[in-house]
Amino acid sequence: MLTRYPERFGALLCAVPVIDMRRSKKLLVGNIGIDEYGDPDNPEDWAFLSEISAYHVAAPGKQYPPILFTTSRKDDRVHPAHARKMGAKLQAMGYEAYFHEPATGGHSAGKDNSERAALEALGCAFLRSAIGWDTDDSGLS
Repeated sequence: MLTRYPERFGALLCAVPVIDMRRSKKLLVGNIGIDEYGDPDNPEDWAFLSEISAYHVAAPGKQYPPILFTTSRKDDRVHPAHARKMGAKLQAMGYEAYFHEPATGGHSAGKDNSERAALEALGCAFLRSAIGWDTDDSGLS
């Protein structure tokens, strides 16, 4: 959504993303995605994947909304490098990109309900702040 339809969003929360389609199959169990997405080492498949690989499509001069990437160091399905690389690339290009990576958890965004709730709260707070929805303006207290 960030690279394909940035004008449609005031902010984005991107959790445990698969963003680098070129290296995805080399990270953890990313090779299981070949059946779904294609093999980036196959030139025909890469022709398609290169257009949907957000890491490769992101470019300076676009109007990308603020984004928060979340991942986990203990995710055994989607390697945290996807979120790390994309956050770093966007920051290097001057975009408002944030990153959260707790040491605990896994693919389910936390080791228990309190960690999942904290991550959910972080995401909601980021989105509210990024779109300018201050509690003082919302009528909620």
